[in-house]
Amino acid sequence: MIDNLEYNTERNHLVIPEYGRHIQKMVEHALAVKDREKRNKVAQSIIAVMGNLNPHLRDVPDFQHKLWDQLFIISNLELDVDSPFPKPSAEMLQKAPSPLSYPQNFPKYRFYGNNIKRMIDQAKTWEEGEKKEALIYTIANHMKKSYLNWNKDVVEDEVIFNHLYELSEGEINLNKKDEDLSEASDLITYAKRKNTNKNTNNKKKNRNRKRY
Repeated sequence: MIDNLEYNTERNHLVIPEYGRHIQKMVEHALAVKDREKRNKVAQSIIAVMGNLNPHLRDVPDFQHKLWDQLFIISNLELDVDSPFPKPSAEMLQKAPSPLSYPQNFPKYRFYGNNIKRMIDQAKTWEEGEKKEALIYTIANHMKKSYLNWNKDVVEDEVIFNHLYELSEGEINLNKKDEDLSEASDLITYAKRKNTNKNTNNKKKNRNRKRY
């Protein structure tokens, strides 16, 4: 018979669950170390382990600063060690983040997405020529596909041209051109085929995971 079983309901609250129970126990051990020099070495070891658990964060600016802040947060700001960064304050942690502004500049054309506007702005900077015209028609066809994905099965090219004219502040006008955009059926078929291939690849990945 096993004695002294630990249940999660009896354990201390996980401050940052992503790091798991072991990291928190290491921090609790560091809090119990009375010798400051030894406590500093324990803190450095914990930082090293936390970094290994999050290798994807190594490309994030101020990676070490983030880890030290999280170490102090796990200790409820009670850990007294020599940190290379200022210790966060309770007031700073309790401060509500600033609201994010909605990035869409043209809310009535949300189905196009923000990248379309960036592509249009970039196209406006290109010199006149075949490359610029090819880029503009590529953008227009992508706009048509996005429109069809969110609205209906048929849309006149003139509608797309007018939207493009508006989004480009009147600098791109395909209404004066004779070339038509791709057929709606071709754009929808391509989109459906792409989604089908994506779903098939996802199913294959899931099957491979189950094997292991």
